[in-house]
Amino acid sequence: MTGYGHEPGPENAGVEESVANEARQARRRLKGFGTHLALYFMVMVVLVPVNFTLSPGNPWFLLPMVGWGSVLALHAAYAMGLFRGLLGKQR
Repeated sequence: MTGYGHEPGPENAGVEESVANEARQARRRLKGFGTHLALYFMVMVVLVPVNFTLSPGNPWFLLPMVGWGSVLALHAAYAMGLFRGLLGKQR
């Protein structure tokens, strides 16, 4: 007995599997957010120069930047698990 309160064995297999499943879901959420973030930056790298080339006096690139950026911020909060309580997944 190690005294840590968590002994490996068949009686704790469900707990270990639950922790492993939660870790897998967290990695999947983080990977999805990383893909979303990379796509956002790739599109913005194209939109900003296109805007300044075609219509330098009208900064229309700000609309998709702020709109998509706010959705991206929500996705970041989801990936970090900040909505876990709101979605009914209490720890």
